[in-house]
Amino acid sequence: MQRYFLELAYKGTNYSGFQIQENAVTIQSEVTKALETFYRTPFELVGSSRTDAGVHAFQNFFHFNVNPEISITQKQLYHLNAILPADIVLKNVFPVSETMHCRFNAVSREYKYFIHQTKNPFLQETAWYYPYKLNVDLLNKAAQQLQSYNDYTSFSKKNTQVKTFICNIYEAVWTVENECLVFNVKANRFLRGMVRALVATMLKIGTDKISVEAFTEIIKSKDCSNTDFSAPAQGLFLSSVNF
Repeated sequence: MQRYFLELAYKGTNYSGFQIQENAVTIQSEVTKALETFYRTPFELVGSSRTDAGVHAFQNFFHFNVNPEISITQKQLYHLNAILPADIVLKNVFPVSETMHCRFNAVSREYKYFIHQTKNPFLQETAWYYPYKLNVDLLNKAAQQLQSYNDYTSFSKKNTQVKTFICNIYEAVWTVENECLVFNVKANRFLRGMVRALVATMLKIGTDKISVEAFTEIIKSKDCSNTDFSAPAQGLFLSSVNF
């Protein structure tokens, strides 16, 4: 039985998240439906990185096994994309060894969170409108602290079924891209709600509501009660999954 990796991108506004759910339209349910419609055979997809409702991805992956082997040409990829809604695109499908796993073999993931500070209707669904004065230097001082710690219990939503809250953050920086202020973060793994919590809490530093020192105390406390989880979904993008 041949295993394939499927690379895709999507705008998550209209979906109840990435992973298939009962009585909900998700990225996985739409892709599964398209594959089964085109190839007329059942597909069981395994996802690389779950994203919440309303969250987007420049790059994410599924893997699946199929027997007999299927041929996926650019023409067939075109037809699969024609079946899919306009806000989901399959970018590539390629065979891999049967031991490759799109979740467990990923060595790192990268996220971007976009903020726009001038009202722009074209960014409404893909960035957070935050029209308050921000000290970007302080934001970056806070981001620099993240590589000094690895227990991110304080930035995980409660009632998550994970064995550990340890995450190794390799890069964290605030930059400007086009009209947006962007938080860029790369780590081996992320906890549920972690990036949005980091963004919302760091914005309290950027608006002088808390200090960088208070931010590091929140990290060290391993207690989410002082963490701000208010950053909305539409600003968050999974930007890449690295193998």
